Amino acid sequence: MRGEPSCPRCGGRVRAPGLFADTWQCDTHGAVYPLQPVIPPSVEALTAVVQRTRVPLWMPWPLPVGWLFTGVAYAGDAPGGGRATVVACSGPSPLGGPGELILVAEELGVGLGARYAGLDGPDPGPYLDVEKPPQAKVLATGRPTPLWHVDGVPDDRAVFAGEALGVWLWAVTWPAQSGLLMYDELVLTDLRDAGPEVDLVPCGVLSPRLMRPDL
Repeated sequence: MRGEPSCPRCGGRVRAPGLFADTWQCDTHGAVYPLQPVIPPSVEALTAVVQRTRVPLWMPWPLPVGWLFTGVAYAGDAPGGGRATVVACSGPSPLGGPGELILVAEELGVGLGARYAGLDGPDPGPYLDVEKPPQAKVLATGRPTPLWHVDGVPDDRAVFAGEALGVWLWAVTWPAQSGLLMYDELVLTDLRDAGPEVDLVPCGVLSPRLMRPDL
């Protein structure tokens, strides 16, 4: 799928480094790491992002029963590598009907996770009450990883966030009831370490939410 890089925070157009700036620029958000075009789901797409990213590429593994991998993207450029990744998965919601899960790993200040969460962003810190016990936990590369419920998001989704491997981890589900997935202690694998197991990932059709989180 062809396309142009865009702002990870708003999806707007970005200008490449040039005479007046040595970073990618968004008219609204200033210097950004460009979000590269979304890649339709395939083993080759996962492999391409694995080769480019400096941050984890998270996927539930094994996937919940009936769930499929439905798209991937990353924010960054060739010289600096991926500073944020996003993976989409789709399948049956725990309470019936279709569900979607988007997992974002990103460095501080990138703002990609906040975009999928429906927040101004860029980071989840102001929206987390870490004085309270975490509402969910996942196993990320074998480590128990607490996630807190993110406040102030649109009613159509549930959002959790925490820290894993030194960067932010966001989990966004549609509809909100699909957030029940996060209470089952999902096992997350960093696909950079998956090796040949990547070939076993079942692929579905591209999730439109990767390009339009407001759908």
